[in-house]
Amino acid sequence: MESKLPNVGTTIFTVMSALANECGAINLSQGFPNFPIDQRLKDFVIEGLQNEQVQYAPMPGRLDLRQEISNKITIQHGVVVDPESEITITAGATQAIFSAIAAIVHKDDEVILFDPAYDCYDPSILLFGGIPIHLKLKFPSYHINWNEVESKITSKTKLIIVNNPQNPAGSVWIKDDIDELEKLVLKFPQLYIISDEVYEHLQFTGTHQSVLKNEIIRQKSFVTYSFGKTFHVTGWKLGYCVAPQNLTIEFRKVHQFNVFCVNNTVQYAVAKYLNKTDEWKNLANFYKSKRDLFLSAMKNSKFKALNCDGTYFCLFDYSDISSENDVDFAKRLTREQGVATIPVSVFYADQTDHKVIRFCFAKTDETLLTAAEKLCKI
Repeated sequence: MESKLPNVGTTIFTVMSALANECGAINLSQGFPNFPIDQRLKDFVIEGLQNEQVQYAPMPGRLDLRQEISNKITIQHGVVVDPESEITITAGATQAIFSAIAAIVHKDDEVILFDPAYDCYDPSILLFGGIPIHLKLKFPSYHINWNEVESKITSKTKLIIVNNPQNPAGSVWIKDDIDELEKLVLKFPQLYIISDEVYEHLQFTGTHQSVLKNEIIRQKSFVTYSFGKTFHVTGWKLGYCVAPQNLTIEFRKVHQFNVFCVNNTVQYAVAKYLNKTDEWKNLANFYKSKRDLFLSAMKNSKFKALNCDGTYFCLFDYSDISSENDVDFAKRLTREQGVATIPVSVFYADQTDHKVIRFCFAKTDETLLTAAEKLCKI
């Protein structure tokens, strides 16, 4: 059989996590927390089970959860989003991104994305016959060159995928970025936007510049989010997509034949949790303290920290330690030092290697300090 994705193999996340397990290494590679979640959230799951909330949820998601999301967006951004016609609950943000690409991309449509990029974008574009146009974020600031973006837009350009805060780079947008994107949307009416905002609450400087706050961009956008990132429950694979009604109609056509609906019990629990708490407001301070702890513990190492303004990942330059390519260095670091990381070249279509690796700091303080102690011995 001819493969539809001939160049796709096992992801680096699987490789590095398996290597970490094999070597008994501290796993700072894959982005998942290793600390307990809020007991109240667990209690709401139990309540959902006791109340027999275990059958199919509505295809777009439970209305009580969509209403709570709408309320949250109004509190957060001062924007009113219709819970019935503009919000769809998804099996994680990755499914939301996949479904949005499926809904909008036709054969030979060009899609602009920015490297280093989350690894689901490119193969999803290819599956639907699109042509990925990889542009590189400026190194080492990892910001977008908007003049370059405009120069690459053609009559075939259908979609731009943006990610803010940016994984793996940890960079965040300022208001100028929103203004530049608005100019492009106005100048090129064929353009649509997917805005991956799963780390919306993990921004440590300034205010999160969501495309939802710009009405012009919002009317052309699918905006994706993740409860897994917000509530430390990555294994629940629960997210959502916000889009205007005309785009949501097309999105749901794909969604209903992709997963149809998402775990009803978990939706029940998250709806209750959003109604009873506002823990999402405290997330930035929570993770900022972990970032600062890890960066402080790494000050005496030979690694050079790059700027980290968002997400729960931070990047380090290891060029003073080794001239190895980043994949080999990351594997050796796991085997010899007992700390697993992710090489950043895997997020580039052409495997650009700046001698930079990514650490996840969504871990207990003890884990972070132990890892830093090992790394400082190099």
